[in-house]
Amino acid sequence: MENNKPENVEEINLSEVLQVRRDKLKNLQESGNDPYKISKYNVTHHSDEIKNNFEDLEGKQVCVAGRIMSKRIMGKASFMHLQDQNGRIQVYVKRDDVGVDDYKLFKTYDMGDIVGIEGFVFKTKTEEVSIHAEKIVLLSKSLQVLPEKYHGLKDIDLRYRQRYVDLIVNPEVKEAFLTRTKALKALRNYLDNLGFLEVETPILNTIAGGANARPFITHHNTLDIPMYLRIANELYLKRLIVGGFDKVYEMGRMFRNEGMDMKHNPEYTAIELYQAYADYKDMMEITENVISHMAEVATGSMKVNYQGTEIDFTPPWKRMTMEECVLEHTGVDFSKIDTDEDALAIAREKGIEITPGMRRGEVINAFFEEFGEDKLIQPTFITHHPVEVSPLAKRNVEDPRRTDRFEAFANKWELANAFSELNDPIDQRGRFEDQERKRKLGDDEAFEMDEDFLNALEVGLPPTGGLGIGIDRVIMLLTNSPSIRDVLLFPTMKPIGKKDEENQDL
Repeated sequence: MENNKPENVEEINLSEVLQVRRDKLKNLQESGNDPYKISKYNVTHHSDEIKNNFEDLEGKQVCVAGRIMSKRIMGKASFMHLQDQNGRIQVYVKRDDVGVDDYKLFKTYDMGDIVGIEGFVFKTKTEEVSIHAEKIVLLSKSLQVLPEKYHGLKDIDLRYRQRYVDLIVNPEVKEAFLTRTKALKALRNYLDNLGFLEVETPILNTIAGGANARPFITHHNTLDIPMYLRIANELYLKRLIVGGFDKVYEMGRMFRNEGMDMKHNPEYTAIELYQAYADYKDMMEITENVISHMAEVATGSMKVNYQGTEIDFTPPWKRMTMEECVLEHTGVDFSKIDTDEDALAIAREKGIEITPGMRRGEVINAFFEEFGEDKLIQPTFITHHPVEVSPLAKRNVEDPRRTDRFEAFANKWELANAFSELNDPIDQRGRFEDQERKRKLGDDEAFEMDEDFLNALEVGLPPTGGLGIGIDRVIMLLTNSPSIRDVLLFPTMKPIGKKDEENQDL
């Protein structure tokens, strides 16, 4: 006969506890005290307001609401700690003040239950600011068991999956997200004060353009066409510059169907901004000023400690060309290497992976990624990327093989990408055609031809500077978070039950 009983005592005990909570709820409902029939509770104060303003509030009536995090029953009087969005506060519950019936109900309440407390503010003999309850009402019954106080919710995977529990039992987790909010407000305020206009562009696209990345593909039933979640909003924002908006920005989710690790999530937050009659040097100034401003507003300093390393965002940041960086760390001087053949030969000599159709500029970029990128700890601008890896950037006048582009790095990570925008429609068509060549060679991240964008360029795009910043990586640095999942409230997770061999390092 099959045994359907739980395999161990812990499971049996947990099952019993969960049943007890359900039984308590049933008893409440049958006695006319169904918490789920309560739709509103008038909160007048929060825990931190009361503790920070005790002198003004002593003896005065307050109404607070939150979750029971601890409870100590002592006969006719009890203490509990209530946790709201701003912290915790002690509550003194006395039978003679709340009434015999309500006190009897209170004694049945469990950790995790949500209650409303009405009473007056006082200090205990140990000088702890508290609330003397005169009325207590159950607002929601917790049918699950919270992790116990001292061990808490430590399983990293479970914390990400059940962020709501993580925020309850590990309230310090909130600090990263409060810092994130401060930083994003500072970012928006900075750009607004410069006269930029915040706009919204489509998330569903008929062409996945604006970046080298693999898109998520969906299907529009009515139109019977494939559509793509955006990998970038660049091409739409530049259309707005064509249309006469001189300064625009958009901050929002981007989606890339790529691998996951400690600094990559399939959906992430980025900001892109574009300014007419500006160039990449103007974008450089905005980048170092806005990120340092975000750091100062959110953390109180332009210097942050990330995993034991101090990173100083104070402007100005170091500047070096990609070729200079490669020369410094490999000794290879690409200013003296002019042909694809010679570049490929030195690549083979140095162990660089050769891909189909690879050219000199792509070799330079591969050298930088292999030998230079992981040396960039302090904020650094790497400038003048090769044309072959910069299909939307304007050529450098002095050396047309280069572009007027930069990437900003810190802690070895790319934080921002910017350039003087390519506004020559003939050159842009040629770049798209080269991207199509790469797609035919097997590069599924290469751009598609975008005829409407080319039409917009033919209408006329003024000289324009453009900038994109990866918000989540910046926030990781500002909050000393080791994984991007620590700064996303609900990161992408593999369904429970599937092996996660590929992403074990997350």
